[in-house]
Amino acid sequence: MKNKFSNELFEAAPLIGIMRNLPAEHTAIIAENYLQSGLTCMEITMNSAGAAENIDMLTKKYAGRLNIGAGTVCNMHDLEKALKANAQFIVTPIINKQVIKECVAEKIPIFPGAYTPSEIYKAWHLGATMVKVFPATSLGPSYIKEVLAPLNYLKLLPTGGIGLNNLSTYLTAGAKGVGLGSHLFPADIIEKQDWAALQKTFVLFKEAYTNYMSNSNKV
Repeated sequence: MKNKFSNELFEAAPLIGIMRNLPAEHTAIIAENYLQSGLTCMEITMNSAGAAENIDMLTKKYAGRLNIGAGTVCNMHDLEKALKANAQFIVTPIINKQVIKECVAEKIPIFPGAYTPSEIYKAWHLGATMVKVFPATSLGPSYIKEVLAPLNYLKLLPTGGIGLNNLSTYLTAGAKGVGLGSHLFPADIIEKQDWAALQKTFVLFKEAYTNYMSNSNKV
């Protein structure tokens, strides 16, 4: 694989922006604003129009500056399309053993979705880079903390319902990163093509993470 996933970029801002069903023609300008805001990891879901083409375009354009991944990878067909498009990491909403094992074999970071402690445990021991706790909306930060109490070696990435108001609480609970969807990509702003407002939204999330890290280091 030409453009590999950068751990350094991920650790600089472990917030994965999930682009789902956004106008394909806006992908390039959204990605540019994303980069300028200081965010580093972007996921394009495979059930979005033009997903493979946009993943391929972004991985080539932003090599070494953004991690570009494929989301909603549910089966081997999806995975093959994603890897052919040069996706640098893979995200799934479910546990598919074959998909996980193939990613492990190909040394592609894999973030499989899981919900219960048993599912999370299974995904991790199949070789997950990090387990996407999904949907996190109804579980809340306390769930992350409770799962990590007996399984403190896990790396969890809660996704769903996370915004500026609760981002820090998930990180405080022990999450190693978060997946962000509609809160990071407001539909009304994108519909109006207000790119300045969109970049401001991106910056607010990056600042929220930076402030969390700054306060954590003071403790």
